[in-house]
Amino acid sequence: METKKIDHICIAVKNLDKAQKIWEPVLGKSKPDEEYIDESEKIKVARYWVGEVGFELMESTDQDGDVAKFIEKKGEGVMLISFNVDNTRRAMDELQKKGYPFIGGPRPFRDSEFAFIHPHKMNGVLLEIID
Repeated sequence: METKKIDHICIAVKNLDKAQKIWEPVLGKSKPDEEYIDESEKIKVARYWVGEVGFELMESTDQDGDVAKFIEKKGEGVMLISFNVDNTRRAMDELQKKGYPFIGGPRPFRDSEFAFIHPHKMNGVLLEIID
């Protein structure tokens, strides 16, 4: 498996509007480069491009969503780092053979797929791979 680049970094926040006001001056932005809601993942996202890396602020749209659970357990902060790969399923196969545990299987996102490597294996970091 070859990691092509850091794809994006996600920050879990309680209130997206408040977080945008905090982060935008630091990012040199007056608004997100992209905003979207992902119903299946139960998140509302403000994405900013920092060079070629996406920087995402994520708010849960549901109290049972993964972002809400993360904040309840660990508080607001860095939730995950995502690496870009050529093919998520091939990368998963290769990594599973090397003992890397995944949380579920591949999930769809737009015209790609992503998967999560369990943080217990990655020094406490939730690592996403995405093609």
